[in-house]
Amino acid sequence: MSSPLPPPTSAPAGWYPDPSGSGVRYFDGRAWTPTFGAPAFAARPPHPTLPISAAIGALVTLIVSLLVGRQVGEWMADAQWPVVPYLVVLVLVNYGPSVAWAWHVRRSVAGGTWAGLGWQFRWGDLWRGPVTYLVSVGVQLIVGALILLLGVPYTSNVDDVGDLDATTRSYRVAIVIVLVVAAPVVEEIIFRGVVLRGFLSRMPVVVAIVAQGVLFGSAHVDPVRGAGNIGLAIALSMAGIVLGGSAYLTRRIGPTVIAHAILNGVVVIILFSGVLDDVDVQLDAIAWVGSIVLSRA
Repeated sequence: MSSPLPPPTSAPAGWYPDPSGSGVRYFDGRAWTPTFGAPAFAARPPHPTLPISAAIGALVTLIVSLLVGRQVGEWMADAQWPVVPYLVVLVLVNYGPSVAWAWHVRRSVAGGTWAGLGWQFRWGDLWRGPVTYLVSVGVQLIVGALILLLGVPYTSNVDDVGDLDATTRSYRVAIVIVLVVAAPVVEEIIFRGVVLRGFLSRMPVVVAIVAQGVLFGSAHVDPVRGAGNIGLAIALSMAGIVLGGSAYLTRRIGPTVIAHAILNGVVVIILFSGVLDDVDVQLDAIAWVGSIVLSRA
């Protein structure tokens, strides 16, 4: 049977640049439709990148500040500084240089705005952040089980925090500010804002996400923990990979800052509630609920 329609004399149906020069518009094969806007299947824009030098500078700055911070922390401990001033100075020494580097990157190569480092928040982050948190905890549980089965040495990085005298109100306020505010903001800007974007300029996506996650885990290694650093670094690295994946998919660090804050907040609640004080287990529940991304403070 012959077709009742005449042979096509124009371009096939599809999305084309709008004749008016504004956006795209659908052509049904005969006429332009009144529907404007990008098609649902349009390709996503590429992830913003930064020069690899920005990432390297961020890592060098962080390593040096952590090394100096360890020495300063030991000196203050020997001098028996009060807990709150001790925490404040330690945070400034450990995080201050990294914040300064991020500020420099923002002004010099990120367009002069924090958005150039992914620092953007949307209402949708109120659910994306918790989802990222749940995924991170799920991965943590799987990795924790494997570490237990394989007998990999593990030491929680909340032991030092738990050993501090938590009897004063000022101590509790300082811990909350450090772990729930300072650590999530600074660490996400550095690792998911600067390092990830710098790596993406030279590496395939998967390699960049994995590399920044491994470096995130390695940054929390402390010689005092000895062999226990092995399991801790593995767990922290997996958490960093999950956070990196979230930052890549959303093109922002808003969800990861929220997820990071929830992770640390859960740990603070458990520490201050004392519900696990009498629980004797090899890998305490604190570590497997949310300690992956605690700061070194």
